[in-house]
Amino acid sequence: MGYLRLFEIDEWKIRTKQLSKEHKRLQESLISIGNGYMGMRGNFEEDYSGDHHQGVYIAGVWFPDKTRVGWWKNGYPEYFGKVINTVNFLKTNIYINGEKVDLFVDQLHDFHLELNMKTGVLYRDFTIEKHGLRYRIQVERFVSLDVKELCAVNISVTSLDADADIKIVSALDGDVRNEDANYDEMFWMPVKSEKRSLVVETKPNPFGIEQFSVAVTMENRTSNLEKQSDHVTDLEVSESFLGTVLKGEKATLEKRIIVTTSRDYEKEKVLSAGKKILDEIGKFRYDELKESHERLWEKRWERADVTIGGDPANQQGIRFNIFQLFSTYYGEDKRLNIGPKGFTGEKYGGATYWDTEAFVFPFYLATADPSVAKHLLEYRYEQLPQAYDNAKKLGLKGALYPMVTFNGVECHNEWEITFEEIHRNGAIAYAIYNYTNYTGDQSYLVEKGIDVLVGISRFWADRVHFHKEKQVYMIHGVTGPNEYENNVNNNWYTNYIAVWTLKYTLEALKLVSKEKRLSLNITDEETKDWQHIIDHMYFPYDEKRKIYVQHDTFLDKELKTVQDLSSDDLPLNQKWSWDKILRSCFIKQADVLQGIYFFGDHFTMEEKRRHFEFYEPMTVHESSLSPSVHTILAAELRRGDKAVELYERTARLDLDNYNNDTEDGLHITSMTGGWLAIVQGFAGMRTYNGQLSFAPIIPKKWTDYSFHVNYRNRLLFVHVKRDETSITLVKGDPLVLNMYEKSIEVQHEYKCKTEIVE
Repeated sequence: MGYLRLFEIDEWKIRTKQLSKEHKRLQESLISIGNGYMGMRGNFEEDYSGDHHQGVYIAGVWFPDKTRVGWWKNGYPEYFGKVINTVNFLKTNIYINGEKVDLFVDQLHDFHLELNMKTGVLYRDFTIEKHGLRYRIQVERFVSLDVKELCAVNISVTSLDADADIKIVSALDGDVRNEDANYDEMFWMPVKSEKRSLVVETKPNPFGIEQFSVAVTMENRTSNLEKQSDHVTDLEVSESFLGTVLKGEKATLEKRIIVTTSRDYEKEKVLSAGKKILDEIGKFRYDELKESHERLWEKRWERADVTIGGDPANQQGIRFNIFQLFSTYYGEDKRLNIGPKGFTGEKYGGATYWDTEAFVFPFYLATADPSVAKHLLEYRYEQLPQAYDNAKKLGLKGALYPMVTFNGVECHNEWEITFEEIHRNGAIAYAIYNYTNYTGDQSYLVEKGIDVLVGISRFWADRVHFHKEKQVYMIHGVTGPNEYENNVNNNWYTNYIAVWTLKYTLEALKLVSKEKRLSLNITDEETKDWQHIIDHMYFPYDEKRKIYVQHDTFLDKELKTVQDLSSDDLPLNQKWSWDKILRSCFIKQADVLQGIYFFGDHFTMEEKRRHFEFYEPMTVHESSLSPSVHTILAAELRRGDKAVELYERTARLDLDNYNNDTEDGLHITSMTGGWLAIVQGFAGMRTYNGQLSFAPIIPKKWTDYSFHVNYRNRLLFVHVKRDETSITLVKGDPLVLNMYEKSIEVQHEYKCKTEIVE
């Protein structure tokens, strides 16, 4: 399978000298920026009449779109939640001698597009030619980390060959649509419009979901331009500036946009709140606002940067992943979570999936303050009542966390995903274990986490059924992590994580107070039932191959490997019918191997090898979540070449458009895969039973790699070179850990020889 690389290789920048009109949407996705509060695709401020996807999004602002199916079944959610494209506050059209600048049709020279990942600033510089005369245009923007409501844009126009009349129209455009809207449906209604300000509100819905109000207000500062006019309509306001620019001189416009919403303010105060913020930053120059923003990016990078020596492409890849993750979420607001597309597109509705707990959680646990990971846990705790309701709708006890949600209520209406892919319940429980095991802090577990664990365990206990003849418990009618098989019986991973959850809940109950147990209505009879399920769960197993089988009938399929496919067949989800995919043996993402990754201390190295060698060759990795798990296992098995191959696929998945779908937006929640692959894969970091360990290897073409991790109030710096590995205790008390299965104490710095894998 080939790939498409639009940008140059640079360790800190995403840059190009080409405007890719054919792949404009892909280019827009790759230069998306955000600050956790809001963000946008890499759209141009000025008009672009060619095909593109205009998108500006605000965290936590969404709409419940009615589920419309003619085959309604009990248990279907009433609505599908979707992130909604909001006011286009970037819109700033440029006119030269009365003609609009349009990069789709204008003759371009010296085009330069650059996203600086170190500073979070997007920059464009190009020359256009009109009637034989040239004009240089420079555009810079950032979404502030310091003032979360602020997006700042700086535009300059230099007339290179002759005097010119320059007009710039700075607008706030509320007449926007979602690309995934039914019948070009409009989600916004006008509330108030005035000079430099616009307020809109989501249209009413019948589901009791609060309507969101969004206020956008702007200030425009200019040089060599004079105010010409204001234009105000219900859904758009604009300011026009006009001036004659002499040859060689420059006209500039600085646009400051403040976005406030009813998530943070009372509806009647959203506009006044925005104006107040705009007034408060008025004393600062543009460069001062930018510098404060850049300092915060520098602080984030100090703790989270990963360096790779000798491989600029993969160095760029890992930094791109970290940059986009931090642009999407940094844990400041525990009402928020991480959508699979972040602020880069509308696919997947912008909602929360199991990706957060299974793949994103460990990254934030190790690279940010522990409160960030704790906020992710509390997000689910606050939605526990809705999880009970989700299970009740299916006629089941306990709590079923949603597959897709904004508020804890399931809002996805594909039955095979929504109500068969119940393994996600286990990932919610695993995150509680992961936090407790990694931090050593049991307070969340005994105060709040136990409520979640008990709810999930009660669901599993009701969802299983007992096979009297075989005297075992089974779970039928599920979809495992491998979504290329639906409605299967006894998916091994689902059965395994169900049993593990019951075990962990029983262990956790020993730590809580008697009063807490009473408040949870835990009885001896209930815990005995759970233990009986643990002792008698059925796991499909093949004695001949000595492997756990993905589900009951998997081995009945015609077993092939990806090598048996033609390149014309890939990706399967774009080339084959769904019927053909479901009947095939090909695996979308790690399934059995997902469980072996989670519970690595439950399996011997030989068991891991057998399972990897059987399942990986059948895996097409058409889920962005898949390559990282396989990289980690390949590295642990010392299969260096395979680990590097899969690492490159996860680290540069979007930059090289491996799955031919990045034009819809980036794969944000899988971007932790690059970090996981290095830290847990090549460096072999594990935490089993509260014991930290490392077992580093280094790929052949790398000279070295390094990273920081937080661990139990310590900050460690790990540097792996070809001849030596060092672990430095940057902050905190001395720490006992395992290095290559040998117990060591790190007081300041520990060095040892790096294991070489050919």
